[in-house]
Amino acid sequence: MPTRLRKVRKLRGSRTHSWGQIGQHRKHGAKGGRGMAGGHKHKWTWILKYAPDHFGEKGFRPPTSREKPAINLYQISTIAERLVRSGKAKFEDGKVVVDLASHGYKKVLARGALTVPVKILAESWSKGLEQKLAAFNSEIAKAG
Repeated sequence: MPTRLRKVRKLRGSRTHSWGQIGQHRKHGAKGGRGMAGGHKHKWTWILKYAPDHFGEKGFRPPTSREKPAINLYQISTIAERLVRSGKAKFEDGKVVVDLASHGYKKVLARGALTVPVKILAESWSKGLEQKLAAFNSEIAKAG
């Protein structure tokens, strides 16, 4: 059976609506603060039970390493041949000039062989590359 008046209507004007002293059951003091407030103080036992990993750091995060995009000698041959075929090749002392920065590479590795004599412009290269290039009548220079 429906009640004629809700309890809240009866309690109008009573200031606390049966919640005891003024201030009880108001805002966020009744529950110990908002959210995780008091996690290291009055809600510590709750943290221990329900969120034990909430506080503290976990391990070491190494700094991100910057990897240089690398290319091998045999791939440079392909680029040089493509440049010659398309007519976009620049020649210096009878060698095809390959600027690797324009192709998105920063480092040259010594794997493979060259089919065309080239002059490579690169930011960096591996140790054994210069001797290998001399055998192919080619050279390398710092780009920029």
